[in-house]
Amino acid sequence: MSDQSNVFKQTIMQNLGPVAKYLEDPGVSEILINGPKEVFVERKGKLERVAETFPGEDDLRAAVNSIAQSVGRRIDDENPRLDARLPDGSRIAAVIPPCSRKGTTLSIRKFTNTKISFTDYIKFGTISEDGARFMDICMFLGKNVIVSGGTGSGKTTLLSLLCSRIPKGQRVLVIEDSSELQIDYDHLVMFETRMADAMGKGEVTIKDLVKSALRLRPDRIIVGEVRSGEALELLNAMNTGHKGCMGTVHANTPEDAIVRLEALAQGGDGKVSEKALRQQVSSAIDIIVQISRYGDGSRRIGAISEVRGFLPDGSYDVVPIFELSRLVRRPDGTLEGKLEATGNIPTFMEEIIDNKLPFPKSKFSKPQAA
Repeated sequence: MSDQSNVFKQTIMQNLGPVAKYLEDPGVSEILINGPKEVFVERKGKLERVAETFPGEDDLRAAVNSIAQSVGRRIDDENPRLDARLPDGSRIAAVIPPCSRKGTTLSIRKFTNTKISFTDYIKFGTISEDGARFMDICMFLGKNVIVSGGTGSGKTTLLSLLCSRIPKGQRVLVIEDSSELQIDYDHLVMFETRMADAMGKGEVTIKDLVKSALRLRPDRIIVGEVRSGEALELLNAMNTGHKGCMGTVHANTPEDAIVRLEALAQGGDGKVSEKALRQQVSSAIDIIVQISRYGDGSRRIGAISEVRGFLPDGSYDVVPIFELSRLVRRPDGTLEGKLEATGNIPTFMEEIIDNKLPFPKSKFSKPQAA
């Protein structure tokens, strides 16, 4: 770490003194500060209020200002929102008064150096063995994948894992608003957006970076979070020979995810008719993986679905290949359930066979009821 980074880290830790112990506590995954007198932390997916508070609004604002300075961003009356990361990689989002009525509000989602594998996911109950193997096959075959889920559901962690399963020998370009993805891969190029300066100049958006990425000989383009007009550029990349592109979107179901992508793409600059745009969306996206956080604090993949064009009523045909079984609460409060095959065979089954991948059709058979 550079001397400048050390100085910023010391400044941040000093200003965030009241919650410093939670920043160091590996059992805490997120810290939520709702004004100077109200602090919550998340442990194992559950929120709890803690006794620590800040002396006052000025002290809390000073901490947020030092964080903004450390990443070359601003938070002030003209820019009352901050989306950045701490020197250790933790993600921070903040809103200041008067937009925030209780005082400066921020969330710190802690960075972890722990590399998650499919073996870990299976152990945690996040995915089944067959579900993990199927996703490996999708990575090998270069299927375009969207990871869908709500805030804090584990989209970024899952996307990092999927990227790490890309076959060797490819050039992967990653584009993010604030760098969060932890990808273990040889040929990796990472881009990050830039805010405009005090004069309103110099802004570089995700959309700008996707356009640049297309000229940099990518095999795959990964967008950390698709949330604006860059959706159209990503769809264009998926439809012009760049197999295996991926991204995440905020949505509660696979069906909602593809409709949201369409809505985001409509915000692009391209003069594309609604019919043409919907055709682009349906032909670009192969697989949607839905991940959610459940009532017991666990994060699980709820469905792995394939996009198959349109239904007779004009809606997208999103077919679940694997789906989470009914969840039953155990005596200890945890939920029991498993990602299971639905009986629907993917349309690219012949590709699986032709590539001699050890995943027979029987793996897609729906389990017999007990």
